Amino acid sequence: MWQAIYEELRGAGLEIIAVAFDAAGTAAVEAKIRCPDIAERPTMIADLMGWSPELWAQQAPPTYPCLIDETHLVAELYGMVNVPQGVWIDEQGRIVRPAESAGTIDMVRHLNRETLELPDAAVKAGASARMAYIDALRDWVKNGEKSPYALPPEEVKRRMKGPGEAEVLAATHAKLGRHLFAQGDNAGGRRHFAEASRLCPDSWNYRRQSMVLEPELIGQLNTAPEFWAAVDALGDTPYYPPADLSPVR
Repeated sequence: MWQAIYEELRGAGLEIIAVAFDAAGTAAVEAKIRCPDIAERPTMIADLMGWSPELWAQQAPPTYPCLIDETHLVAELYGMVNVPQGVWIDEQGRIVRPAESAGTIDMVRHLNRETLELPDAAVKAGASARMAYIDALRDWVKNGEKSPYALPPEEVKRRMKGPGEAEVLAATHAKLGRHLFAQGDNAGGRRHFAEASRLCPDSWNYRRQSMVLEPELIGQLNTAPEFWAAVDALGDTPYYPPADLSPVR
């Protein structure tokens, strides 16, 4: 679906770089990037991510760079705590919009966990939120710094939260977790990722990684009971906070 947006806007200067975060590397995500059976992807994924039927019908293997970040370095540098999130960077290398949901909203709360179905109202709301984000992106590509969605530097700084002591310690535990996993110590890897998640509870990247380091779970959609328990424990806090697209200028 992002391939359709890329083909639409690349002539106007848009470049997309996709980054997957997984300590298991290519074994976890390579087949999902350029899978041979892309037309057979379940439409549930489209509904969950807010892709309209029109854009879903245009899905194609990406031609833009797709990287696999086994160390979660990009997430730590840009403050990404979940996927999918997006960061807008202009031609001068300046962050125009810091990490935020790339048009995805809290659809997971409406998902029937047995049938993996979503009510029509939720599907409609998700598609509306996704299109609002894409339309904002189109405006920025067309108008650059004059776009109302291009945030001024002071607003970018306000929205970006620098790492505190807990985040730095969490990143250290995550590094240890990756090292132990690479050495074949899955239990040790999970333990350190779990501690990183405890220290940095907003990071679903750490939390999710701590749950999927068993060989049989690598590359699988996380629908384990412990994942749903963590989602339920959020209470009123959204799993996917919606992007704040209100004009600042």
